[in-house]
Amino acid sequence: MDIDNLQGIIVPLITPVDDETEDIDDERLERITEHVIEGGVKGILAFGSNSEFYMFDDDELIHGLKVIVKQTNKRVPVFFGMGPIRTRKGVRLATRAVAEGADVISILQPMFLKPTEDELFKHYQTIAASVPDTPVFVYYNPGKAGYKMSAEFISKMAHEIPNIVGMKDSSGDMTVLSTIIRLTQDIEFRTFTGKDTLIYLGLCAGSYGSVCSTANALAPLIVSIYDKFQAGDYKGSREAQFKLDPARLVQNEASFPVATKDMANIMGLDMGKPVLPSLPSTGKVYDDIKRELDRLDNN
Repeated sequence: MDIDNLQGIIVPLITPVDDETEDIDDERLERITEHVIEGGVKGILAFGSNSEFYMFDDDELIHGLKVIVKQTNKRVPVFFGMGPIRTRKGVRLATRAVAEGADVISILQPMFLKPTEDELFKHYQTIAASVPDTPVFVYYNPGKAGYKMSAEFISKMAHEIPNIVGMKDSSGDMTVLSTIIRLTQDIEFRTFTGKDTLIYLGLCAGSYGSVCSTANALAPLIVSIYDKFQAGDYKGSREAQFKLDPARLVQNEASFPVATKDMANIMGLDMGKPVLPSLPSTGKVYDDIKRELDRLDNN
């Protein structure tokens, strides 16, 4: 299984919807796909958390994937994100996604439940086994799922489930990240940070890149953090990270996940509204996001 191209900045792509019907807006989706590729990202995550995957039914997810795969045209790998609570649903979605051209399957730990390690292992193992020739990533997000997975358990899955070859770590815990990297040194396992403020530190620890929602609007700046690090310009990489951080941190004022579309719209990308019940940011929240984006333009 060739995973050499799984590196760099991956973007959890915005999913634009029609302002009235809330059906996926194919034309806008094509435009944002082209925009991020032109910005230098090395992969696209269809239906990550900031893509609002939880708002769409299975047919809508597959439809959106097909639009992205066609527009990408094999220029960068396409990850398909999911967070099924029921294992059988995960199997069905994974097999459909691979049939429609997904290069990688990314699986968030089940939300709402609090599974045992045995239950979690079986969940991931069963879905991964349904697409045995496709790389599978663990998406670790304890903040959204409501519980933690230990570094040792993630390492166990990496060692014992053949096509689990990487992970997105959105815990924000650098000790967990570095422990996973240490425990998987003996195998081909690609760890990505999932916090935009930790791209540089993750690379210092040995990550292969980062999955960054702000890359929807700010891809060239974010890509520069990775590219400068790979070129040995560690000071330049850190400076680019520090330049990005205020624009990312101000998004915490908004309700999740609307800030990603807010930012894109402020930047003139016309990505429309979030899916109800989420609403666009207004007032001070909107003004603060715009202020930080204006500062980037003036630097």
